[in-house]
Amino acid sequence: MLTLSPILLATLAAVVLVAAAPVRPLAAQDTPAAGAVAGDLVVPPLPQDGGPKDLLEFVTKTLAQPVPPAPREATMKLFRDRAGLAYEASDKVLGMVKTDDESYEPAVRMKMQSLMMLAQLGDPLAPKRLGEFAATLIDSPSKPLAREARRMTIITDMQAMFTTRDVAGAGAIVERIEALVKEDPADPNSANLAMQTAGALEQFPGGEALSMQIYRRIGPLLAASDNERTKAISDMFAGILRRLDLPGHAMEITGTNMDGTPFDQKQLDGKVVLVDFWATWCGPCVAEMPNVLEQYAKYHDKGFEVVGVSLDNDRAALEAFIAENKLPWIILHEQQTAKGGHPLAAKYGITGIPTVILIGRDGKVVTMDARGEKLGEQLDLLFKDPR
Repeated sequence: MLTLSPILLATLAAVVLVAAAPVRPLAAQDTPAAGAVAGDLVVPPLPQDGGPKDLLEFVTKTLAQPVPPAPREATMKLFRDRAGLAYEASDKVLGMVKTDDESYEPAVRMKMQSLMMLAQLGDPLAPKRLGEFAATLIDSPSKPLAREARRMTIITDMQAMFTTRDVAGAGAIVERIEALVKEDPADPNSANLAMQTAGALEQFPGGEALSMQIYRRIGPLLAASDNERTKAISDMFAGILRRLDLPGHAMEITGTNMDGTPFDQKQLDGKVVLVDFWATWCGPCVAEMPNVLEQYAKYHDKGFEVVGVSLDNDRAALEAFIAENKLPWIILHEQQTAKGGHPLAAKYGITGIPTVILIGRDGKVVTMDARGEKLGEQLDLLFKDPR
């Protein structure tokens, strides 16, 4: 399934580690090799002189340099070396300053962020170091810093839980996230952590009920905030709950046909319907098309219909794809607004595609797991005694 929106924020980078080549664990005294290159960009060594502010500024400027085109391996090495530079600098600064120094909090944040990036890039020691370091900060007199540290400890605990594939401790993690959101419902970082944790649990065996807890308990807290970003996440939670509650219930389908006319759901009365959220740029969606075409040809005359809900931005590309592949079914598409997306996708909290929903003749959802061979199996059952 392809993620639709850029919601994998850095706050969850350590929960589901990105596949990358293993790297040598960083020791506190390690310095990225001078002359490390990705394309034409060199990561310089950390200056051995200068005060805390100078070191932080040096790293900030280094990290801000653009990344030139380069092979993936060289680019990943550049990112690892940059993260290692930030880790070394922040560790050095924290050894030079006290908690009331103006460089203290920037150094703390840089250390957490560098460890998080190293964890994301495959450093096997970084998640443990991140958790241990964050645990020392959860009682910080700085409320924002303490809250960020608490988020980091949740992230590392989640990573450990997914590594062991044991969700026994997930209930306590949900309660910790809820406490964070209650403390400041307008904090988008905590809201995003809740969203990403719920999404991860929803896909994890045994975690579905816990994800529902997050959607039900934390969604109303976010809705009451005055922050647009957290309210948007609350709206997404409501949509996801609406979607997850569909099996056994009717689904309202609205939208605009390709010819610009409003879609009328009454034309589906008495039919078996596959609602397919898709896009031309989605590889898995396109790969599924031959299977849907085959089932459509087999069962359309018996009362099978497909409603494709296109999430394409490029109308011309969509029209060309439909013509080239001779898609015979209903396609709904909306011109993009400032918020983007399709209203029906927003209504049902569609966060990744392809998402398919199979509806029976009575208008009630049969299953949301009808791709590949399962689509044919479901249709065989539904049309076993066709009317």
